[in-house]
Amino acid sequence: MADLSFIQPLKKNPKVPDLFPGDTVKVNQQIKEGDKSRTQAYQGVVISRGGTGPAKCFTVRRISHGVGVEKSFLVYSPLLESVEVIRRGSVRRAKLSYLRGLSARDSRIKEKARPLAEAAGAGVPETEEPVAAAPAAPAPAAPVAEAK
Repeated sequence: MADLSFIQPLKKNPKVPDLFPGDTVKVNQQIKEGDKSRTQAYQGVVISRGGTGPAKCFTVRRISHGVGVEKSFLVYSPLLESVEVIRRGSVRRAKLSYLRGLSARDSRIKEKARPLAEAAGAGVPETEEPVAAAPAAPAPAAPVAEAK
């Protein structure tokens, strides 16, 4: 049997949230050109997820200058600087390849009612101070007028 002690366990990239098909995401990826490196943003709709283990990836589609462009990103890649979910989409398919044949206006996806992770706790304050209730004083007795 081969010695597999040199293989390190996979660590999920903490900068990649749970993504679902139909979500609109903004992916910031590190691009290396020669000896320089820069960050490139890519915003579009997640049309599929696939793979297992280190090959796990997601595909993002966008329309650029009237041409549909798709790009696949590896979930475990250290080159992904951040992935931000802009809006959650409501779809009933796991693979949205039917979007390829639609125009940009026809390929719009309804927004889902599930909250974003950041916005879920936005309306709730971090710490709530309990307000001490003032002791209730007995109500003064109202004078009773006698009927004549």
